[in-house]
Formats: sequence, structure tokens, C-alpha cells
Amino acid sequence: MSDTDVDFRTLPLADVLRLFRERGEPADPRPDIDTASLRRRFPRLAEVATRDITVDGGRRAVQARLYRDASAEASDRALVWVHGGAFIGGHLDMPESNWVALELAARGIPVLAVDYVKCLGDTHFPEPSDDVLAAWRYAVGHAEELFGVPASAVVLGGASAGGNLTAGATARLRDDGEPVPSGLVLVYPVVHPNGPEASARVDPDSPHGALSVNFVGTTEALADPHAFAGLGPAEGFPPTFVLVCEFDALRPSGEAFARQLEEEGVPVTLRLEEGAGHGHVNEPSDPTALPTVEAIAAWIAR
Repeated sequence: MSDTDVDFRTLPLADVLRLFRERGEPADPRPDIDTASLRRRFPRLAEVATRDITVDGGRRAVQARLYRDASAEASDRALVWVHGGAFIGGHLDMPESNWVALELAARGIPVLAVDYVKCLGDTHFPEPSDDVLAAWRYAVGHAEELFGVPASAVVLGGASAGGNLTAGATARLRDDGEPVPSGLVLVYPVVHPNGPEASARVDPDSPHGALSVNFVGTTEALADPHAFAGLGPAEGFPPTFVLVCEFDALRPSGEAFARQLEEEGVPVTLRLEEGAGHGHVNEPSDPTALPTVEAIAAWIAR
């Protein structure tokens, strides 16, 4: 049996990293998640225009995609959005990136969806974070051109690993003395090395621990609060929307971070998506996915 015949989710992490390095991330087998299929399924997305953008990230080119709907009532806000994928996978065409951005743009919230380098054994933090920061700085530096709104109206957000990267990027901006986003959206984020326990105590041989160590490169680096924002101070964070799922082993990480923000006086909204599991907005047909997108849109346009 060849590697292509194996479900990579059943493999040890070392084998997954090797497979992704050698062959790339396997294609998604779902036949109805491309943009044309999504427009047919959801006619409200028909008027959303997209444009691929390459951002100079210094170390590498960062790929991004702009979404705008000229027919939608403007919210006067915009979003820079970062998908998940356990720091080893994910891309701009996955529903967690593409469908979410289409839906938000159709609701009058222009979106710049951002990709980043993956940690496939020879790449580690801060490189993915650097890509997100490069895209964020580009977005706010060209906000009027990209979104038709001022930089002060741009929100940053992400899902899962993307939630980690956007929370960490916010901490880096704060600590570097740069303006932080006007708001932060974290969807089922993992902001602790041990997400299920919302702690820094990690078993590197556990599935979550192995992914965390692979992300940062060494066990010592697990303590870096820019890699895992839940380990650092919450002071100086912008108003934040945190969404967690009822059936998600990583739920404690998001809930703990929401409490941490609240204790520091940061305006925070915590939403529990009942009946949902981790990654549910990567499946547009999941009945819990659209309520999450609508909640994000309502919070951004608040």
C-alpha cells in the first residue's frame, strides 16, 4: 500500500511530516467545497469578488486572498483571517479559509485570508508567526486600498492553529510597541502548549504535545508567550471574541484565555457553539458552522 492510500490522520506525526514534505498535503476528497460549488450551494456568495495577493514576508512570499462584495451593505470593518491545520497543513482553498471569507464578505466585511509556512520538521516558530505579521502589516498599511476602511477598523482573527498565530501576533505587536488590531477573533484556538488542560505542562509523546513541540522546535521553546499567548500577560489585548465548541478537546484553552482576558479588564465575548466539534467551520454543511460565521460577523460589525 502506498502513502497515498493511507489516511494520514492515522499515522504517527513523524510519518505525517515526512509524507507532507515529500508529497505535499493530500488533496481534500470532498467534491463540493471549491468556490464554484459553494456559490451554487449558497447563492448569497455569488457577488463576492476575490483576488490573490502576494505579500513580501522578507524570508519568503506570503500568499493571501482578498474578498470583497460591492453589493453588500458595508459594515465599515474588515478582517485579516488565518486558517488552522495543526501548524502542518491547511491552505487558502480549504473551507475554514475560503468559505468563511466568502460568507463574511457577503455580509459586508471585506476579508484578507492569509496562508503561512508550515512546520514540517525543519521549520518552526517564529516563522509562521512572521508570515502572519507580514500580512497583517501589509493589510493595515494598505487598508483603504484593500478594504475601503481605515487601518483602525481592521480586525485580526483565526481558527485553531490560526487562532494561536493571531493571538501570538497580537502579543508580539503589543510588546514591540506597535498598534494592536481593533479587535481579535479566536475560533477554537489553542493558545497553550497543552490545549486540553490549558497549561504549560506537556507530554511530548501525546498527540497534542507532539504537535506543540513540532511547532516551536524544542521543549524549552514551549514556554515562549509569543508562541502560546495563554502563557503571557493579557494586558493590552484588544476586545476579543472567543468561540469554543461543545465537543472539542481543546475547548479548555479557549475558555481559560477568555477568563484571562476578562481578569485583565479586556472586553471579551465567549461563545460556546453547542453541538459543534473542533474544525466545524471547515465543513459548510455542518449545521453548527453557519451560526458560528454569523456570530463572528455580528461581533465584528457590532
